[in-house]
Amino acid sequence: MKKIIAITAVAAAIAGCSNMSNTEQRTLSGASIGAVVGGVGTAIFHGNPIWGVVGGAAVGAASGYAYDAYKKNEGANYDAGYNAGKNNQPNKAPN
Repeated sequence: MKKIIAITAVAAAIAGCSNMSNTEQRTLSGASIGAVVGGVGTAIFHGNPIWGVVGGAAVGAASGYAYDAYKKNEGANYDAGYNAGKNNQPNKAPN
């Protein structure tokens, strides 16, 4: 019975993430990873794991969002360089 519940929960979690944008996926992934690392870290150092989870999730979400912004900027620079090369013009990459 426990296996069926676990499989159903995992399937629901995966299906719920299918309509998310890249920004939402990266932010949620960062929050999830941060929550796990924060909880484990505070448990190892004999702190309150709840506060570690909350703090880790906040830092992870912010990091995931910042990473998404970086990747979008990187993609815009690539596209600008590609289009400039394709049209034989100097590169005018956004800053």
